[in-house]
Amino acid sequence: MKLNWGHSIIIVYIIFVGGILLLAINAYQQKFDLVQEDYYGAELKFQTVIDASKRANALGAELKLTLKDNKLWIQLPAILEKGELTGEAHLYCIADEKRDLIKKVAANNGQFEIELLTTTKGNYTLKLSVEQKGISYYFEKKVNL
Repeated sequence: MKLNWGHSIIIVYIIFVGGILLLAINAYQQKFDLVQEDYYGAELKFQTVIDASKRANALGAELKLTLKDNKLWIQLPAILEKGELTGEAHLYCIADEKRDLIKKVAANNGQFEIELLTTTKGNYTLKLSVEQKGISYYFEKKVNL
């Protein structure tokens, strides 16, 4: 059988359509994690985060993070060491929502620990919100575990 121009065009068209279908199937199987499920509700509450972040920056000191014995030790600025603190620590993994870690924290001396899982490896963002005597503070720091 001799291959003419008509047959060649049909073969190229079939290969093209097959390639497009393969790309569509692969795109459909991709996983996309949302940062927030409820963007609107989170946006309305974000002004409190901005205010707490300004208060934390006004302290003039940063968090000190230490990784030891599969635990992340967090030392707050010296001003916050006096009194009881409560809050929430969120280790946010950009790559995979399932690796996020959220823990309630409480401390009397400005230092507390977060016990890490053995699978907790990679780049994270620590989002720490603490409250002392009714005043909230928000810290955010990149961490490589």
